[in-house]
Amino acid sequence: MATPKPTGKAGLHPRNAHRQRYDFAALIASLPELAAFVRPNDYGDDSVDFADPAAVKALNRALLAHYYGIGFWDLPPGYLCPPIPGRADYIHHLADLLAGCNDGTVPPRVNVLDVGVGANCVYPIIGRSVYGWRFVGSDIDPVSLKAAKAIADFNPALSGALTLRLQAEANKVFAGVIQRKDRFDVTLCNPPFHASAEEAEAVSRRKVTNLTGEVPDKPVLNFGGQHAELWCDGGEVTFLRTMAQESREFAEQCCWFTSLVSREAHLHELYRQLRKLGAKQVKTVNMAQGQKISRFVAWTFLDNAAMAEWREERWQG
Repeated sequence: MATPKPTGKAGLHPRNAHRQRYDFAALIASLPELAAFVRPNDYGDDSVDFADPAAVKALNRALLAHYYGIGFWDLPPGYLCPPIPGRADYIHHLADLLAGCNDGTVPPRVNVLDVGVGANCVYPIIGRSVYGWRFVGSDIDPVSLKAAKAIADFNPALSGALTLRLQAEANKVFAGVIQRKDRFDVTLCNPPFHASAEEAEAVSRRKVTNLTGEVPDKPVLNFGGQHAELWCDGGEVTFLRTMAQESREFAEQCCWFTSLVSREAHLHELYRQLRKLGAKQVKTVNMAQGQKISRFVAWTFLDNAAMAEWREERWQG
């Protein structure tokens, strides 16, 4: 019996533009250079080699051009080239989170803090294109900020909608980035998951082996990634602990704090810490992209009265 063809990407958000299989004819029309990387897969359908960093980058450029109107998108060599469908899912679920405290409607004016915006600038691209949101993007890496600025400067859709700030202290998250007059409706973060470069490389090798069936003889990051994008001292759990602790200091300046959490085992400690810090609501939002399950945790220090005041002043005023 022939192996059945996949018909779409199971589990993606209903508003996600990437729910169906890639339409390579349309993508090539938006970015002709993608054609050089398109080959038939095991099902006889057009695809790209996801173990090839150049192919992944070309696919991303085509997706961003076709769905989000991005005419220029480039990365410094070796920087993270993220899967677009999963990034879009996070944005759509954040919109639902905000709608949940705004009478079921996505607010018309939203200000977002992207912690670790990265050189790819993908969250601001999607959030601005789909919902018209404004962003502040922070990063500890000046090269990432320079690349993100170039993307914003060359794409009119992002003009005036993205402010970039350097996080000068690598062991800080919000401190030094959030300014006194700032108000953020939501923060987002894709934290460094690994505790060392060796751990990040081992995970990358496993991914490439799963894609190709061969063990690579040299390090290959098919989706790229620099130190600050992939790992930090103490790994994800330490990063989340710092984020949660600092979020208390800015409790009245942010409606919702959120972060992706790669390992379900880290949820218990994060919930315990947030309860101890006095969070009024904590929730986990699960997301699925085919076989991959991901999640983000959202928390707020605003009680019902403060949430109502936030809604009236910022979204309904």
